[in-house]
Amino acid sequence: MKTVTDFSRRAFTIIELLVVVSIISLLIAILLPAIGKAKDGALITQSLGNLNNLCKANFAYAADWSDRHFTAIPDDAGLVQGSCANYVAQVACPSQQLLGFDTGGGLWGYWVAGALCPQGVGQCGNWQVLLPLVWAKPGCGGPGSDANPYLNSFGAHEMMNTKAFNTYINQRYYDKVFFPPKDRVGLMACDYGLQNEGEYTPNPTNAQSITFPSYMWSPANMIPPMVHASSTRDCPNAGKQNLAGPGGYRSPLMGMSTFPDQKTLVIEKLWLQNKGKAPEKNNNCASPRSWLYNEAFNSSPACLFMDGHSQLCGMNTAVNDDKRVSVQNTSNSGMCSAGRGLWHRGTAMGAAGWYTATAGYDPMIDMAPTSFHMLTTDGILGRDILKSGN
Repeated sequence: MKTVTDFSRRAFTIIELLVVVSIISLLIAILLPAIGKAKDGALITQSLGNLNNLCKANFAYAADWSDRHFTAIPDDAGLVQGSCANYVAQVACPSQQLLGFDTGGGLWGYWVAGALCPQGVGQCGNWQVLLPLVWAKPGCGGPGSDANPYLNSFGAHEMMNTKAFNTYINQRYYDKVFFPPKDRVGLMACDYGLQNEGEYTPNPTNAQSITFPSYMWSPANMIPPMVHASSTRDCPNAGKQNLAGPGGYRSPLMGMSTFPDQKTLVIEKLWLQNKGKAPEKNNNCASPRSWLYNEAFNSSPACLFMDGHSQLCGMNTAVNDDKRVSVQNTSNSGMCSAGRGLWHRGTAMGAAGWYTATAGYDPMIDMAPTSFHMLTTDGILGRDILKSGN
């Protein structure tokens, strides 16, 4: 016997549908932040993984070079007080900062030329890529351009992906290991290089344009500790770029680090962690630029330390640790006032150091007055935080 089913009795009412939609919406609202936080955590983990790979490359380099930290400037540049013109005319032709071969066999690099250089191409203007750090404040212009105006404070510390070092990790100038996954701007800017098989890929629209990595060494580790000396005896000479003497530019040994778990080796250059919705910084430049890692209290860059461990370091912690050490050393008669904190106030960059308190997002709240990592007091012998795990 056949029966007719009454479907009208099984249909949802409008109220029931609204209840279901409300429940689904509530679940989405609850899950989305968790998903976003998990995704953010995954990106941080990737950045720490990049630092782990860079750590291995740094120690592999040191193993080949008698435990020396990477350097690009000749050890004996102090014979001419760091003068490029005098060095290439009187001493020797320096090793060049090479970027790599393109797929057509062309060799790219920042060539330095002079009377003693056989290649015949280059200029002393490229000497700055050999120096560990050029003493200038971040801002507009400089070796970069308006597209990268924060490169005004430049040097070899920002060029860890050159051929001399990338040989120890991937043999490619453009590789994702040199860019934190949150640096979307940097990754997009060098996408043409990431997709190419050459050691180095020139920009297809402007061969002279180059994208620099978003990780950087601590320049304080690349120069003799006396440059950032804290003692009264050495402090008058601290921060002087043109060092005299045959070993004035010789990079120190990695094993010299006195506080290896508190001294940074490599760090994320930009404000990437805890950035929220902060807009790009205008800074009176022709075009906006990215915020540097030490320009916001909220910033917690991923850092690699001399002992090989990596962690996030809050800039608020760095500022407070520096203040604490400065107060503790106030009565130390053997220590000059410029070198009493964790970073040195006596360099050519002045008391504000590498940090620049310029108009930006919310300078009364977000500007972090610190040269953490850059101008560490006593260089590789010093420390950037008081203890690991902060």
